[in-house]
Amino acid sequence: MTRASRTEITDQFELFLPYIADMPLRDQREMMERPFFSLAKSKRVKPIDYTSPDGKAWVHVSANPDYGMATIWDADILIYCASVLADMARRGLNDIPRKLHLMPYDLLRAIHRPTTGRAYELLGQSLDRLVSTTIKTNIRAENRREATFSWLDGWTQLVDERTERSRGMTIELSNWFYEGVLMQGGVLSIDRAYFDLTGGRERWLYKVARKHAGGAGRGASPSPCPPSSKSLGPKAPIAASNSKSPRSPNAIPCPAIRSNWNSPTASVNRRSACAAAPRPIRSRQPSPADRRRPRNPPLPRQRRPPHQPTPTCWSMPAA
Repeated sequence: MTRASRTEITDQFELFLPYIADMPLRDQREMMERPFFSLAKSKRVKPIDYTSPDGKAWVHVSANPDYGMATIWDADILIYCASVLADMARRGLNDIPRKLHLMPYDLLRAIHRPTTGRAYELLGQSLDRLVSTTIKTNIRAENRREATFSWLDGWTQLVDERTERSRGMTIELSNWFYEGVLMQGGVLSIDRAYFDLTGGRERWLYKVARKHAGGAGRGASPSPCPPSSKSLGPKAPIAASNSKSPRSPNAIPCPAIRSNWNSPTASVNRRSACAAAPRPIRSRQPSPADRRRPRNPPLPRQRRPPHQPTPTCWSMPAA
């Protein structure tokens, strides 16, 4: 089900996606805070069960044992697809397709990935995980009790029938994701520097901060502080809730976001420039062994003898 199929196409195949450098990046609003993805790069098969503090929203994510659960790095593909759909809606297209035709090279370039052979192989694995991961939630379930879906309904590799060369791929988005992107206020802009964040918790923290700053413009909007560690899913405590953690939220390089999680109400400010918060310089504390070690008294300062000029001539002593 999750394996890509090879489809022969003719020369009439035409790409309609915008140029990646001119397309603003968008992310689906409802996916930016709830724990829909694994934050670890290692394979995860244990499901995620989440319930909001008020008990109104719940999420259950299960993984296929053969492929594992979709990670927050796999969600970069969904960010690219959401950006494409939002750009089509902005340009006023009437029939926005749920099946997108794209080139893997443009996709990798847009999400700041290399374009090597290994990168294309990892891209296929990410698409398999997005197809095989199953989500059940009551978020936007409307009249239904729950909605069950996968992020992608399938993907297909397109091959030229004469040259046997790849001509791109098609990605069929799930209806839940498709409707969430195109609904009013369903997406939020994100900074391109987000793809440069290497940690799963850092990426999740940026998404939460950006969601609470949505619509604030240059000002600040209050948001509950700190975010609950349950939002990360099981076995993923947030760094801010652990006093022994070496990194605080302000030390995490969140692009275009500065936050203060120590105040009763966090003010999340959007900045026009991307800058990583500097790490505090830590001084070395003396150990107990250093305190017990006797210190040698300082040596007295010795004065240099006065400079004596070198004689210019020598006389032989008298016999």
